[in-house]
Amino acid sequence: MAHTSLNKEQQQKLLILAKNSIQHGLMTGKPLSVDVADFPVELTVLRATFVTLEKNGQLRGCIGMLTAVRPLVEDIAENAFSAAFNDPRFPPLAADELDELEIHLSLLTPAEPMEFRSEQDLLSQLQPNIDGLILQEGFRRGTFLPSVWEQLPEPEQFLRHLKQKAGLPPDYWSDSIKVSRYHAEIIE
Repeated sequence: MAHTSLNKEQQQKLLILAKNSIQHGLMTGKPLSVDVADFPVELTVLRATFVTLEKNGQLRGCIGMLTAVRPLVEDIAENAFSAAFNDPRFPPLAADELDELEIHLSLLTPAEPMEFRSEQDLLSQLQPNIDGLILQEGFRRGTFLPSVWEQLPEPEQFLRHLKQKAGLPPDYWSDSIKVSRYHAEIIE
């Protein structure tokens, strides 16, 4: 099902909501609770989102969900809070960092399984700067948002790093690897 793009005003509302949830977290230790009735219907559909925080151009936190389980505004509020305070790679955000934060929202389309016969076949199908990927092998799983192409512009590089993120060797391959692709509407 195709999702329509949000207009500038709706995008702005989501960015403000993300920042408010982080501010609320600094004061209370909890994410902002959202009343979906306060928002236009376009912002309350079930969507999977990621919230990425950057400070001085460096990653400062990134948390999200690959499946749509909550209304968009709730998902943004929860993920913004989690990216600021619960990303295990970073210490919780301090109050003096808030003004330096850049907030990027990724609204995901539902993931579609990809069909491929070999690693080369998979690589030939990848669309740099468009595809986000979920790679799964047994219990190991990793995902890269489409924005990761900025750091890893070559499909081979992108896939090698994604395998490592999933806990596999970069040159690993087996016929049981599953890959799904999704796209993201980026709001910043």
